[in-house]
Amino acid sequence: MNMRASLLKMGLFTAILISSVISVSAQDARELYNTATGFIRDGDYSNAILVLNQALQQEPDNIEYKKQLGFAYYLQGDMNKAKNIIEPLLNKKEADEQTFQIAGNIYQSRQEWKTAQKLYEKALRKFPESGELYNDNGQLLMFLKVFEGGMGSYLKGIENAPNFPGNYYNAIKAYVYMNNPVWVIIYGEVFVNLESYTARTAEVRNLLLDAYKSLYNDPSLLTKAIEDENDLKNRKKPTADFLSSYKASMGKQASVVMSGIDPETLIMLRTRFLLDWYTFAGVKFPYALFDFQRSLLKQGMFEAYNQWMFGPVANQPAYRAWTTMHKKEYDTFLQYQRNHPLKLRPDEYYNDNKFSLVR
Repeated sequence: MNMRASLLKMGLFTAILISSVISVSAQDARELYNTATGFIRDGDYSNAILVLNQALQQEPDNIEYKKQLGFAYYLQGDMNKAKNIIEPLLNKKEADEQTFQIAGNIYQSRQEWKTAQKLYEKALRKFPESGELYNDNGQLLMFLKVFEGGMGSYLKGIENAPNFPGNYYNAIKAYVYMNNPVWVIIYGEVFVNLESYTARTAEVRNLLLDAYKSLYNDPSLLTKAIEDENDLKNRKKPTADFLSSYKASMGKQASVVMSGIDPETLIMLRTRFLLDWYTFAGVKFPYALFDFQRSLLKQGMFEAYNQWMFGPVANQPAYRAWTTMHKKEYDTFLQYQRNHPLKLRPDEYYNDNKFSLVR
């Protein structure tokens, strides 16, 4: 009996010991992975690769570790090793969006354009709401001069992932090239709200201000829309789309900016636009951006918001002077914005639909 008890105790001790070893081993692998991630963050790719290989010795089938190793090789510039590691992961069910993004970057670095195209097609079938993949696909198609497909990809990304900023940014740049200020204005303001403090933000603020100037420098962009809206009200036409309604409402405010466009005139212009929009088009075309603007207007923060949006690029000294003189008002707006950022809603996608995603 005592011998049996001793054997049971020994067996229990052995089981606990094995369990502890397995637990420590797994913990060590995760710690190694975290260490390697730190090396990648610091740009030390050689050490990241060394440590990730050690982690994979403990967990050779860990997809996450393999993906990170392939990424480290990509960043180091060793595209052959990166491809050899990442490619086998693409057919596994665990392959996530990042895996396809890394693979796409590798193929493009190797100038395997057709392979990259097919990869993004496959990835978007698996992840049809991935803003990142639509953005990467669009950039590739633009590089290959497939302009319609590239724009279609950006716009599909905006439709399916409306709170991802990258597709707005690239679509804005394309619309600037096409001299289409309306969508630069709409998407530009969305982008600045979604990505508020980067170098791209300053760039888009400039494009946004220029787009307002372009819009009112060409009356033909607005006159036809006003006529269309009048026809709609007179029931001569059965429908008016978002774009026509937007242009018509903006066209009515042209007199406000006859003396020039700056943050002050834009505040008046945009206030009048909101009052007009919500008397007719707001119900038919709900849009989170305009609701966000109207909320700020009702709470007395619309002036501060417009100074934040346009002031830094319109006139820096005037902007600094305004924020100094209205510090409490400006700080209140910034606090509100942090707690209530703009969030685009699903099923509120508007565009002129001239572009389609080429598959």
